Amino acid sequence: MQQDVEDGGSDSGELENWLKLTQIPNFSVASLIKLQKKYAIELSEVFAASKATLQEVGFRQQQIEAILHPDQRLLNVSLEWLNSKKNRFLVYYDHLHYPPLLKQIASSPPLLYGYGDPQSLSNYQLAMVGSRAPSPQGRENAHFFANSLSECGWTITSGLALGIDGLSHQGAVSGGYTTIAVLGTAIDKMYPRRHIKLAEDILQSNGVIISEFAPTTKGRPEYFPRRNRIISGLSVGTLIVEAAIKSGSLITARYALEQNREVFALPGNIHNPMSAGCHHLIQQGAKLVTCVGDINEEFQHLISPESSEKVDKLQKNTTQSLASDKLLDSVDFEVTPLDIVAQRSGIEVTEVMSQLLEYELRGLVIAVSGGYIKLGEK
Repeated sequence: MQQDVEDGGSDSGELENWLKLTQIPNFSVASLIKLQKKYAIELSEVFAASKATLQEVGFRQQQIEAILHPDQRLLNVSLEWLNSKKNRFLVYYDHLHYPPLLKQIASSPPLLYGYGDPQSLSNYQLAMVGSRAPSPQGRENAHFFANSLSECGWTITSGLALGIDGLSHQGAVSGGYTTIAVLGTAIDKMYPRRHIKLAEDILQSNGVIISEFAPTTKGRPEYFPRRNRIISGLSVGTLIVEAAIKSGSLITARYALEQNREVFALPGNIHNPMSAGCHHLIQQGAKLVTCVGDINEEFQHLISPESSEKVDKLQKNTTQSLASDKLLDSVDFEVTPLDIVAQRSGIEVTEVMSQLLEYELRGLVIAVSGGYIKLGEK
């Protein structure tokens, strides 16, 4: 276990004890902390104790069996995964590189399996989550905000899911910035499969991919909402980009509130059901966000003023230039038919089509069924 010694100054015995802890039914980090406070007992002493002692401190029969007879095969699976290749890590709750913010939540995972540099888990992080089937504007917002926030010094954290999650990671990676992906599956089962290339790009940009689930763990639907507490727990705030009323993104927002973290939401079209969740959060007190500065002003003690001002100035200049463009001003942030664009701008349809093609190549609009949608500032 030389890798673990170098990473955290600990030994293989301590790591194995934490691996054994995960085999104890209905026993968590919180349970261990309560036990330690009441009996001043260390984790290593738990696994060295007799059956009588374990009964005396309150362990039930099934738990005692797991403590006295841990499944060595499961231990070996995790250790073999860790040691089979470089760029892998396994940090436990008492490890040097276990993220401090994650220790503050009520249900801290005892172990984090990961690829990349575990020290990045202590970066100042902002979670970005949202719909798996976002609108064109939602897609643009996810990429733009992730890239701009990364430029300000934030590490973007999300769940590698389709839609807003993946686009947020891509927004960070496109600028060569660090981003953290939290899986809802075993660490050796990248999901969804179509994001394997994105996962590779994340690691090539010095990003990190983590999971609380050991290699070969079989997937279960409830693991995905469960991992959301880690996404919000790693982060000082969570930005909901686009989400329906009943969605996993609102579960993440609820976790963030329970963890006493900030919640932000982007407003959207009132007729778009994918914006209903954001509007609900805003009504409940989440901060409405229209630009990167709306987030940065809440964390002035964390973000470099120079980088924040640079992004804000860029946004302001771009917004002013777009506002002065008569043609672009004729396209709404929702589907606008070509004839309406021509009518509003007073420009011939053929010229409108030519200019809109140029704008599409520049990423300012997108052609959709029924017309065009303005994508906003870039």
